[in-house]
Amino acid sequence: MNYGYTELLQLFGSLGLFLFGMMVMSDALMKLAGNKMRRILATMTSNRFFGILTGFFITSVIQSSSATTLMVVSFANASLLTLTESISVIMGANIGTTITAWLITILGFKVSMSAIALPLVGFGFAFTFAKKENIKNWGIFIIGFAVLFIGLQFLKDAVPNIDENPQILEFLTRYTDLGFWSVLIFLFIGTLLTVIIQSSSATMALTLIMTAQGWIPFELAAAMVLGENIGTTITANIAAIVANFHAKRTARAHLLFNLIGVAWVLILFYPFLKMVSGIAQWTGSDSPYLNAAAIPVAISLFHTIFNICNTLLLVWFVSPIARLVERLVPKKELPKREIDEPKFLEKRVLKYPETLIISLEKESKFLFKNAIFEIVAHALNIHRADIKSDEKMKKILKRSTEDMHTDVQELYHTKVKKIYGEIIRYASLAQSNFKLTETQNKHVSEIKLANRKMVEILRNMRELAPNVALYLESDNEYVRKEYYKLRKKIAKVLRIIYHFRTKKDKDIYHEKLMKLRDEAREEIHNTSDSIERLIREGLITVDMGSSLVNDRDNVNDTIKKLITIADLLYGEQDPLFENHI
Repeated sequence: MNYGYTELLQLFGSLGLFLFGMMVMSDALMKLAGNKMRRILATMTSNRFFGILTGFFITSVIQSSSATTLMVVSFANASLLTLTESISVIMGANIGTTITAWLITILGFKVSMSAIALPLVGFGFAFTFAKKENIKNWGIFIIGFAVLFIGLQFLKDAVPNIDENPQILEFLTRYTDLGFWSVLIFLFIGTLLTVIIQSSSATMALTLIMTAQGWIPFELAAAMVLGENIGTTITANIAAIVANFHAKRTARAHLLFNLIGVAWVLILFYPFLKMVSGIAQWTGSDSPYLNAAAIPVAISLFHTIFNICNTLLLVWFVSPIARLVERLVPKKELPKREIDEPKFLEKRVLKYPETLIISLEKESKFLFKNAIFEIVAHALNIHRADIKSDEKMKKILKRSTEDMHTDVQELYHTKVKKIYGEIIRYASLAQSNFKLTETQNKHVSEIKLANRKMVEILRNMRELAPNVALYLESDNEYVRKEYYKLRKKIAKVLRIIYHFRTKKDKDIYHEKLMKLRDEAREEIHNTSDSIERLIREGLITVDMGSSLVNDRDNVNDTIKKLITIADLLYGEQDPLFENHI
C-alpha cells in the first residue's frame, strides 16, 4: 500500500485548508450579516413556523449551523429566546446546513472550481484594500470561498486512489459486510469524526469524497450523514456546559431533536434510501446503488430530505419536546451569592451586543427592585412588604414609626457599589467594543443614567434617614407631621412604581408617575410657605425648619429620580432591537 505518513499529513493539511476556508467565509458572512441576523433572532415571535424559516434563512446565509446554534444558545442563556422558539430555530438550522452539502456536491464534483479558485483569491484580495468595512468583508468572503474549494480539491487528491491501493477495500470489507451492524458502525464513525473535527460540513465533504472514490457504498455514506447530524449537536452542548439552565435546555433539545430523527430513519432505513434513490433517478441522476459517481448527489438529496421530513414530523411536537427537556434539565435558581455580586453580568454575555444589553438591563432592574427599593423604604422606617401591599398608606405610616437603624452608607458599600461599578464597566465595554445601532447606543446610555440616578438617590437618603429617625420620635407634633408628609410622598411613589413594573395596565400608572414628577419639579423651585410659617410662629425650632427645608428638597429630588429610573427601565419601549429590519 503506497500510502505513508507524508500522504497522511497531506490529507490532514487539506482538511485544515478546507476548514480554514469555511471559517474565513463564515466569519466574513457573520460580519456582513451578523447584526441583522441577531436582530432577527432577538425580535422573533413565538410562531414555530417563523422560527424554522428564521433558522433556515440564517444558516443558509452564514453557512454555519454551529454558528446559528451557538447564537441560539447564547440568546437562550440571556432569556432573549424561549425554549420553544429555540427549538424551532434549530429545526430550521438543520435544513439550512444542507445548503453546504449541495455547494460541495455541485461546485466540488459537478463543476471544477480549481481552475477559477486562485483567480478568485486575487479578486477577493483586491477588495481588502477598500476603505469601507463591508467591501473588505466581501473580499474576505470571496477569499474564504475560494480557499474552501482549493482545500476540497487538495482533499480529493489526498484521499488514496482505490485502483492504486486495493488494500483499502480489503480493510473496509471487514466493516461493510456486516449488514445493519455496518450501518450502526458508520453512523458512529460519522458522529466521532464530526465531534473531533467540530464541523459537520468538513465531515460531509470527507463522506462525499469517500463515496466518489468508491470507498463506501450509498447506504453506509447515508449512515455517516446520520452520525454527522448527531455529532454537530456536541458544539452547542459544550458551549452550554458553563451556561445557565435555559442554554442547557436549548442544547439538549438540539441533541434530542436530532436523535429522534436518526431513530425513526434507522427504523425505515432501507425503504427511505430506496425512495431517495428513486427521486435522484427521477431528477436525471444515475442510481447511487449502481454508479459511485452518482452517490454525492444522492447523499446531498438524502441529507436534505431527511432534515425536511424530520422537521415536518417533529414541528407538531415542539411543546412535548420542550416539556421533556424541562424535565431532563430542571430549573436552577441563581446561586446564592453575596448581595453585592452581579447576578447577570458575566464574561459570556460579552459575545454579542444583544446578550450584553439585555444582561445590563436585567442587572439594573434587579439592583433597583431589590437593593434600591429596600434601602429607600427602610430609610423611611417602612418595610418593603407594606409598600407592595394594598393596605392604606396612612395606616402603614402611623404604625411604622420605630427606628429601623438603616445605615445607608454601609448598605451602599455592601449592596450597591460593586454591582453599580460592574454595570458601568460592562456598559462602557458595550459602547467601545461593538458597533451599536443608534437605538442600542441610546439604550445603553439610558441604563447608565438610570444607575447613576440610583446612586444619587442613596446620597439623598443618607441625609434624610437620620432626620426621619430623629423627628419621628420628637415631642413636637408639628415636625412629626411634616416628616409624616415627606415619608408619605416617597412611599406613594414607590408603591406606584411597584405597580407600574408589575401590573399590565402600565399607562395608568405611568400617567400618575408623570404627574407626581411634575409636582416634585415645581416644589423644588418653590419656597415652602408652610415651613416658614411654622418657624415664624415658633411652632418649630430654626434647626427643625432648616432640616425640613433641606429634606423637602431631597425628597422631591428623590421622587424625580425614582420616576426617571422607572421610566428608563420599565417604560413601554423597544430599546434593544430595531423593528424595521
